[in-house]
Amino acid sequence: MTPPEPDAFAALLCDWCLEVRAGQQILISGSTLADPLLRALHGAVLAREAWALLRVVPPWLLEDFYRQAPAAQLDCHAPLELIETEAVDAVLRIDAPANTRALADADPSLLARAARARQPVQEARLARRWCGTLWPTSALAHQAGMSDDAYAGFVRRALFLDRPDPVAAWRELSDRQQRLVDRLAQAREVRIEAQETDLRLRVDERTWINSDGRRNMPSGEVFTGPLERSANGTILFTVPSSPRGVEVSDVQLTFVDGEVVAARAGRGGDYLQAALATDPGARFLGELGIGTNAGIDRATGSILFDEKIAGTVHLALGRSSAETGGVNQSALHWDLICDLRGGGHLSVDGEVLSLAGPDA
Repeated sequence: MTPPEPDAFAALLCDWCLEVRAGQQILISGSTLADPLLRALHGAVLAREAWALLRVVPPWLLEDFYRQAPAAQLDCHAPLELIETEAVDAVLRIDAPANTRALADADPSLLARAARARQPVQEARLARRWCGTLWPTSALAHQAGMSDDAYAGFVRRALFLDRPDPVAAWRELSDRQQRLVDRLAQAREVRIEAQETDLRLRVDERTWINSDGRRNMPSGEVFTGPLERSANGTILFTVPSSPRGVEVSDVQLTFVDGEVVAARAGRGGDYLQAALATDPGARFLGELGIGTNAGIDRATGSILFDEKIAGTVHLALGRSSAETGGVNQSALHWDLICDLRGGGHLSVDGEVLSLAGPDA
């Protein structure tokens, strides 16, 4: 596998995503399989006269936790982890799995239970400058149905690391997305129509966010928090999802006054039902997003990438982002993706929005 050039990747994360400054404390977590990027990040953070706090874990750690943890560990979080998260200036998480299906056999109710217990840590991370990214591994390539080298090249393109100046490329995407945000700022109703899909949502008086790589890397989406009681209709999510390594596909949800009243999945139905039972907010929407990243042209099984595919729309069950004006509270935030490139469309106040033109 020929992965992205680690020093260039580290510079992009430090300068564009996290804006590392002298004296800051940067909490960086990732699998040992991300060692080349972790080492480059350590050097890049030091070069900017900041502190790199590395939390490097073996790939087997999460699987062992859910197999061995007693109830007391599932129903709480380590106090020191919360203290540490609240003390740092920025948080970076790197996904680099050895097995993308490591939790496929875990009890979904245990995953939801641990998510509820860890919500204070998650909220503390979101209150800091944060970024999530990925380092290509053979497991991720296999999940995407690609060779190791083909997948590594795909990741480079998605990150714009194949461009002469990646930061300039992300700035260009940001400018393009801002035109879309400006267009949506006065929107009242969004309608999504596609295969087995006809869903209406209200977005008036909510803020659209230009997600331009300063948080997730890669990014390439604009999103908002729909009015919590506004969703009515049915939607089929045609892109498979792998939350926590559990394969879930062909999810269809029916909403009445914002709440999921019917849910099915062609695969992963138990996980879907457990997720919806996480807490009361899990049955409501926290996000509506539109993908814009033309460098991501296919689904790979990674939500971080797939939700950014140009020509797709995604909805997140659960927690809203406060910056959008959304108020839904939940330990869950699960993005589900609907591909509109095969004939579906998204309308804004009755006008079809082009998802392939210069404004998208």
